[in-house]
Amino acid sequence: MAKQTNKKETPKPISDKATQLEQHVADSTGQYMTTDQGLKINDDQNSLKAGERGATLLEDFILREKITHFDHERIPERVVHARGSGAHGIFKVYEDQSALTKAHFLCNPDIETPVFVRISTVAGSRGSTDLARDVRGFAVKFYTQEGNFDLVGNNMPVFFIQDAIKFPDLVHAVKPEPDNEMPQAASAHDTFWDFISFMPEASHMIMWQMSDRAIPRSLRMMEGFGVHTFRLVNAEGVSHFVKFHWKPLLGVHSVAWDEAQAISGKDPDFHRRDLWEAIESGAFPEWELGVQIVPEEDEFKFDFDLLDPTKLIPEELVPVQRIGKMTLNRNPDNFFAETEQVAFHVGHVVPGIDFTNDPLLQGRLFSYTDTQLIRLGGPNFHEIPINRPVVPVHNNQRDGFMRQTINRGKTSYGPNGIANNDPQQAKAKDGGFVSYNERIDARKIRARSRSFFDHFSQAKLFFNSQSEPEKNHIIDAFSFELGKVKSVEIRERMLGLLNHTDPKLASEIAFALGLHVPKIPLPEMNGSVPADADPADYTPVQTESKLTESPALSMANTIKDTIKTRKIAILAADGVNEKSLNSMKAVLVDGGATVHVIAPKLGEIISEESIKISVDESFLTAASVLYDAVYVPGGKNSVATLEAEENAVHFLNQAFKHCKAIATHEDAMQVLESTYFFKKLPKNYDEETVMREGVLVGADEKKLQNLFVKMIAQHRFWERENARKIPA
Repeated sequence: MAKQTNKKETPKPISDKATQLEQHVADSTGQYMTTDQGLKINDDQNSLKAGERGATLLEDFILREKITHFDHERIPERVVHARGSGAHGIFKVYEDQSALTKAHFLCNPDIETPVFVRISTVAGSRGSTDLARDVRGFAVKFYTQEGNFDLVGNNMPVFFIQDAIKFPDLVHAVKPEPDNEMPQAASAHDTFWDFISFMPEASHMIMWQMSDRAIPRSLRMMEGFGVHTFRLVNAEGVSHFVKFHWKPLLGVHSVAWDEAQAISGKDPDFHRRDLWEAIESGAFPEWELGVQIVPEEDEFKFDFDLLDPTKLIPEELVPVQRIGKMTLNRNPDNFFAETEQVAFHVGHVVPGIDFTNDPLLQGRLFSYTDTQLIRLGGPNFHEIPINRPVVPVHNNQRDGFMRQTINRGKTSYGPNGIANNDPQQAKAKDGGFVSYNERIDARKIRARSRSFFDHFSQAKLFFNSQSEPEKNHIIDAFSFELGKVKSVEIRERMLGLLNHTDPKLASEIAFALGLHVPKIPLPEMNGSVPADADPADYTPVQTESKLTESPALSMANTIKDTIKTRKIAILAADGVNEKSLNSMKAVLVDGGATVHVIAPKLGEIISEESIKISVDESFLTAASVLYDAVYVPGGKNSVATLEAEENAVHFLNQAFKHCKAIATHEDAMQVLESTYFFKKLPKNYDEETVMREGVLVGADEKKLQNLFVKMIAQHRFWERENARKIPA
C-alpha cells in the first residue's frame, strides 16, 4: 500500500462570488451565432428542406438542437415559493462572535462574505401577483470560506404547523382547489380554512398572516426570520440556542389591503420592480442580522417550548442583538440562471452552526434535498454556478445528470491507498464539521410533547400588541377571507377557534359574517388526533403569557425617520409654477426619494415661466397605489386643468383613502376642494392636525417642504382610516 501523507492541496479560493460567476457569463455582443457545440451558424431563420416548398429534413441538426432546447427550457416551478426575486450582496459582522460560534464569517469583522438572497411569495405560481396576502420566503445563501451556509426563513417568525409531516397537508389546503384550480395565490377559500379550523396550533401564525405583515410595502421593508431555534457552537463545544432575525434599516412597512388589490391590477410585478430599481439606482437595501441568544441551561425557563416553531421568543424576554449587516448591491445578470436555479437548503450549515430537535426543522432537512433533486434534474444541482461554493469541492461523489466537474485519478472511494487516501477527512481543529454532541436517550414514539400544546397565548399576545388600526386590519382580513368561504360550518368552526384567542376579535368577525360565535370546547377543535389516541390527551393547553403586550410585534413602532427610496407623485399640467414644482422635487430627491411628475399627457409640460418640464407618467399609466405620497404645486393654469381632470381628483381621493401624505401649495387649494375628502377635514388646521391627518396646505415653501418630508417619513396616517372612510 502506498505511503499515506497529510499533505493537503491548498488552491487559492475565489473569495468574490461575482468573479466566480463571471467565468460563466456569456456576452454575445459582436459575436457570430453558434450551435451549443460552437459551430458557426450560417442561417438561423430557415429550416433545411427538400426543396423550397418541400418537407423539412430530419438531418437538420441545427433545427433539432434549437427546438429541443426550447422544449426543455422550463424546469418545474417550485411547489411553494415559486414566485421570487433575487439579488447579490455582501455581509459583514460588526464584532468577533467567537464566544458564541466558531463560524469564521461571524468571527472576523474584516471578512466580507458574498451572499445571494431570494425573497418570494409562498402559495402562488410563478405568474401570480406580488401583492397576494401571503407569507414571504426570505432565504440567504452565504458563500463562506468554510462552504455555503443557507439561512432559509420567512418574513414571519413562526409557522402554521409544529411537525413537518403536516406540511403536505398545509400546502395542499392553501393551494388552488384541485377540482377547479382556483383561486390563485390566495388563502381565501374553503379548503384552507377547513384545514386551519381543525388546527389550533396554527392560531398564532394565522394572526400574523391576517396582519399587515402579509402585505409589505416593499421587500426592502420587511423583516426576515430563521423561524426555527438553531444552535451556535463555539470552539470549546459550548452551545447556545439562537433565533435569527433580519432587521431592515428602512423599517417595517405595509400597504393597505384595498391598495394591494389595486396594485395587483396596475403592476403585479410591483415588489420585483421595486427591488430591482432600488438596486439599479444605487439605493442598496440593507438589513442587520440579529440574534436572540439563550444559554443551554435556560432551555426550559420559558412558558413555551423553544423547539416549537409556532412560538417566538418575545424581544422583551430576550433582546435581539444586532451583530452584522447585509447589503444587496447587484441585480442578477440572468433571472433563470441565478434567481430560478438557486437551490437553498436548511441543511447547508458551516462549523459553529447546528440544528435542534425542532420537528419541523428536522423534516425540512430531508425535504429540501429531495425537492432540488426533482426540480433541478439530479444530484449535481450544487454545480450550477449560482449554487457553487467559493471554496473548492473535493469528495468521492461522481457522475449523474449534468455533471460538470471533471475528476482526475483512479479512485472515487475511501479509504484508498492508490491516491494516498485523498481526499482526506478533516479534523475538527482543521475546520471539519462535527455535530453538536447532544445526549439522546429516548424511546421511538409518534407523539408530541405536551409543552407544544399551548396554542393560544402567543396568538393573544400578538393581537394585544397591535395598534388599533392594525387590529382593525386583522378583523377586516379575517372578514374578507372567511367571507370567501362557502361553507357556513367552516366559518363557524373558525369563529369558535378565534374565540379562544380573543372573544372581541371573534365577535367583530362574526358580525361582519352575519353569524354568532359558537362555543366550541377545546378537545373538539383538534382534528389531527392520531387514530388510536384519546382526544383528551391532545387537548390544547390555555396558559397566560408572562407578557400582556410586546411592542416589538407592532409595525406602529418601526423606524419612521427617512424618506429614502420612497416614490412621490407630483401632479402637474401646463402652466405649473416651475419653482413650486422643482424646489419641492429637489428637496425630496436630496432626501433619497424618487419623484415622478404626472400629467394629463406624456412628453413635456410648459411652466408658466415658459420652461419645459419632463413628464414621467401620464394619468393613463400612473396610479396613486404605486406611490407613497402626492404633491400638487401651484400655477394658475395647471391648477385649473387638474381640478377638471377626473383622474387627478381620483388620484388624490385614492391616496387619501390609503392614508398617504398629501401636500399642496396654497395656490392649488382649489384642487383639494374638488376632492371628496376635503369636506371631511377639520375646519381648524395646525401642525398637530397636519401630522394626524397627513394633509398639508401651505404658502411658505421651505416650511411646506420640511413638513412634507416629515409626513412622508411617517409612512401612513392610519388613524384617519376609519373616521375618514371615503369612496375612491
